[in-house]
Amino acid sequence: MEIITTPDERLRKKSTKVSVIDDEVKEIIDRMVENSLEWEKKHPHELSAAMAAPQLGINRRIIIVRDDLEDKNNNHFTALINPEVIKTEGKTIKDYEGCLSVPDIYGLVPRPEKAKVKAILEDGREVRIKTSDFLARTLLHEIDHLNGILFIDHIKDDPEAFYKMNDKGDLDPLDYDKFVKNNQELWGDE
Repeated sequence: MEIITTPDERLRKKSTKVSVIDDEVKEIIDRMVENSLEWEKKHPHELSAAMAAPQLGINRRIIIVRDDLEDKNNNHFTALINPEVIKTEGKTIKDYEGCLSVPDIYGLVPRPEKAKVKAILEDGREVRIKTSDFLARTLLHEIDHLNGILFIDHIKDDPEAFYKMNDKGDLDPLDYDKFVKNNQELWGDE
């Protein structure tokens, strides 16, 4: 199973809730972790922080988040099933985001500084997560995927928000007009 990328229309569909955490759901989670780590091996300057099931073409409300978002050697992820944003608060902060399904493109995306999320863990327990900063951003990014939203949707009208990673791992601004002209399919049916 491979990570699907834009403009694949499956990335634009709203995902369905998981009603039972069975062997199929656990297999999906395992595949997500495997694909996330495999992608990371091919991208030495990047960390695979999280993934949503739609990125494998699976229309289910499942995300995985790396347990330590700063340690590339920590390969443990936590699965969140049927995650929901309960509340966002704090200042809106612009920060860089990338996505396994939007290859080579990064964006300076505005998101709330804090988020409260509820979800079900793989063992069936319900959790409520109160978070801020990078983890809040990561959860909001992945939950967007479950609703058919990509990070580029939040910045599509901001010419200064798009970047591309160079061979050294640094982000360089994109030529926005050229990028938009050559990538109309990224925004779906518009």
